[in-house]
Amino acid sequence: MLDLRAATSPEVAEALARGDAVAVLAVGAEEQHGAHLPLSTDTVMADGVARRIAEGLGNALLLPPVAYGDAWNNEGFAGTLSLSPDTLRAVLIDLGRGVKRLGVAALVIVNGHFGNREPIALAARALTGEGLRVLALDYPGMERIAGAICDSTPAAPTFYHADEVETSMMLALAPDLVRMDKAAPEYPEFPETFGMEPMLLSTFNRSGVFGDPRPATAEKGEAFIAGIAAESLGIIARFLSRPA
Repeated sequence: MLDLRAATSPEVAEALARGDAVAVLAVGAEEQHGAHLPLSTDTVMADGVARRIAEGLGNALLLPPVAYGDAWNNEGFAGTLSLSPDTLRAVLIDLGRGVKRLGVAALVIVNGHFGNREPIALAARALTGEGLRVLALDYPGMERIAGAICDSTPAAPTFYHADEVETSMMLALAPDLVRMDKAAPEYPEFPETFGMEPMLLSTFNRSGVFGDPRPATAEKGEAFIAGIAAESLGIIARFLSRPA
């Protein structure tokens, strides 16, 4: 695995010369995560998972993460900075064209924020049409792992935000950024039309927390990271084994 944040140009050329290099790109967000987690949570998590995946792939180019995403629904909370869906899609297309020019075998995108899904999907479709193989991953296996190890219940099915899941992953990846003394639960009542209309989360949530972060541990976080990475590596192997 070659981390492009520290690599030199000749080192990249050497990795590419093998002909099987896979680019791995984490896409996060700069958005609120309550009083106990930093705004960079989604980026830290996606980058951590992407690193673990790249290590498992062998000849992988780990790209610097995209630290901003489509976080519009959290703009009611201070500190959130968001890209429009069109801007994020354009950024990903430009980066995809760049790695295609380098000559990678494929691009794997590790998404750390729900709002990024549509821009990523549209960028992947455009890049696929231009001849680049693209695989977009949204933490495969997370729901299964959460059901097995979490002591709290999610605020809503498959909805994990500033809760036990994300707090555990942050304790494993960046414990110095977690303020567990400020961790507090909130289980808001979701409006009937949630997911059916554009909606700011601040209209029905006070703290920005969805669930209970207090049972979080670094050990649980490591289980999430290892489990998601293992699931992802299996998917990637099957993806790469198919004819281009």
